[in-house]
Amino acid sequence: MIKVVVSGAKGKMGRAISRLIGHKMDMKVIAGYDIYYEESDIVIYDDLNKIPDTPDVIIDFSHPTVVKKLTEYAVDKGVALVVGTTGLEKEHKEMLFNASKKVPVFVSHNMCMGVFLLINLAKQASKVLQGYDIEIVEKHHNQKIDAPSGTAIMIADAIKEVRKDADYVYSRADVRQKRDKNEIGIHSIRGGNLVGEHTVLLIGENETIEITHKLASREVLAAGAVNVIRFIAKQKPGYYTMKDLMNSSLN
Repeated sequence: MIKVVVSGAKGKMGRAISRLIGHKMDMKVIAGYDIYYEESDIVIYDDLNKIPDTPDVIIDFSHPTVVKKLTEYAVDKGVALVVGTTGLEKEHKEMLFNASKKVPVFVSHNMCMGVFLLINLAKQASKVLQGYDIEIVEKHHNQKIDAPSGTAIMIADAIKEVRKDADYVYSRADVRQKRDKNEIGIHSIRGGNLVGEHTVLLIGENETIEITHKLASREVLAAGAVNVIRFIAKQKPGYYTMKDLMNSSLN
């Protein structure tokens, strides 16, 4: 039985993950972690050190400011750490990488297999269609506070691996000039209760190729997170991503 602590337990993703784990036979949520203490279906603590039992895995969908506390706790207790929080800065990434030398650390802004396939398809298409312009459009609900989405950046980063000279452009409103051939335009749309939609456009002369992934429910993301928990609970210390999970499922 994999013992799990959900960080950001009161958030939409935290609640979705907790609900789904509640139906699994091989894992259970032993506690939640958030900014306020609460007794609900699971006890939610405002201090990691108050949690009476030691988990096997902590999974986080909260805020970048929590990363420091999570990495310190994970290393101190020897606990695997999964971080799905978006908006990570360089310092947070360094904390996670350093922690991965002592415990298993899994980092991904999106844990949906479909999104990972979109990223791979976009990367392959960008490599083949070298002369095509690339634009990325992401759509999310009106409560999302960061833009562009972490997934949009993941897509752009993957494309940049095969388009080494690519530059990210987030707005053209202040610049009156032609589009540079090395640009990757990244655009954000916010509205209603959109769960998440990402489209990559490869635009050439007289043709456009669109690769799109649409989420209809957070349950898909929660299911991906559960797969990640199962994967990381078996791993040795190291830094893991969706690529590692996908490779393990193909073996």
